[in-house]
Amino acid sequence: MFRLASDEELDDKKLGEFLQEHAFESTFRYQQLKKAYETDYPIFYQENKPEWKPDNRIAVNFAKYIVDTMTGFFIGHPIKITADEDGIGKFVEFLDQYNDQDDNNAELSKICSIYGKGYEMYYVDEFGKIGITYLTPMDAFMIYDDSVLCRPKNFVRLYIDSNNILHGSVSDESKVRYFTQHGKLVWEEEEKIHGFDGVPATEYVENAEQMGIFEPVLTMINAYNKAISEKANDVDYFADAYLKVLGATVNEEDVKSIRDNRIVNFPPALQNTLPTVEFMGKPDGDTTQENLIDRLERLIFQISMVANISDVNFGQTSGIALKYKLQAMSNLEKTKERKFTSGMNRRYKLIFSNPVSGMKKDDWVKLHYRFTPNVPANVLEESEIVGNLDGIVSQETQLSVLSIVDNVQNEIKRLKKEQEEREETATDNRLLERLNHGQQDVLEPEGSQTAQE
Repeated sequence: MFRLASDEELDDKKLGEFLQEHAFESTFRYQQLKKAYETDYPIFYQENKPEWKPDNRIAVNFAKYIVDTMTGFFIGHPIKITADEDGIGKFVEFLDQYNDQDDNNAELSKICSIYGKGYEMYYVDEFGKIGITYLTPMDAFMIYDDSVLCRPKNFVRLYIDSNNILHGSVSDESKVRYFTQHGKLVWEEEEKIHGFDGVPATEYVENAEQMGIFEPVLTMINAYNKAISEKANDVDYFADAYLKVLGATVNEEDVKSIRDNRIVNFPPALQNTLPTVEFMGKPDGDTTQENLIDRLERLIFQISMVANISDVNFGQTSGIALKYKLQAMSNLEKTKERKFTSGMNRRYKLIFSNPVSGMKKDDWVKLHYRFTPNVPANVLEESEIVGNLDGIVSQETQLSVLSIVDNVQNEIKRLKKEQEEREETATDNRLLERLNHGQQDVLEPEGSQTAQE
């Protein structure tokens, strides 16, 4: 974490130190995590073996599997946001649609799972609308004060152009400044007022330690890749095993005949010696290798706390047993949910502080978030729960139980609209019946049998 004294300004010297520290962390930590997610493992860079030896390089990308599985479990269902006031809800709905926020949230969640943290930056675009974008910790960092509250002081965004020159911006609580690094920092004269009541960015974290979700098992993934690569080498070795012949002389033509016809037939060879023909093989370590590979795979999923949903036995589990299998993953999801909620609170607090939003500064406290883990849903069971809750809780709480309902407030509006349409139709039918009955009375003479009846 980058810290600066509360009463200290960010000068060129201090910013230069932070940039060096960030570059070091990006090179030796974040790049390693990024490569692991992209299937770029150390196994591919090991020293080459002699040409006569098999040299397979196999990488099983557990890192990507763990990240994508957790991302789908955590935010596969978009976050449901409800508001105490209709006007606030409409603004948030427009804001999220304008910025494709469901996709932004998913990408931000993935970034946090890979690197342990990620960033969200806010700005006013050329159309006068509030924009939201996400950044990796390789592209930005936050500077906090040294108080116990760790208040954000500055947000630094970085990028390198095609000429390998570093550019960046520094945002504080009121303005944004831009710089270029040509050996030394060169500041642009133009400064922009961003309009937000605070540093216009939010740091989202995976956990308090800011560790990536697969970072604790990265060494085991590397060991697994090495073990399975050596296993493939052994398969190649046995496929190309040498044939040894003892007690007989085999010339070049005999070797070709044995190879082509796959028949071994020697005339009487050395006196009092029976020829021996067999393949040479090294000691078999297959059982040891298999045990190591199986143990590493179990430990990778156990320590990362992400379920191996591709396991053949996993799909045969249902009901309460499935929940127990997902318990560790659910605990991890709850931790991430709380961290994400904290970040979203700051998101809307900053956005509502900008006059462009048209909202009151404190309206963000009227927003409520609901996370729905992406587990196999039993809609019938959910509907039964909703029916049992009728008259006990509000309609909003009832509908929030249903996984098929993405936006509770919109669903309530549609229900009201359908109810009003049914009432209007019923009223029209009653009026039509009365009108038809009145016309029938007029058309029939008083002395007719129907009228008398």
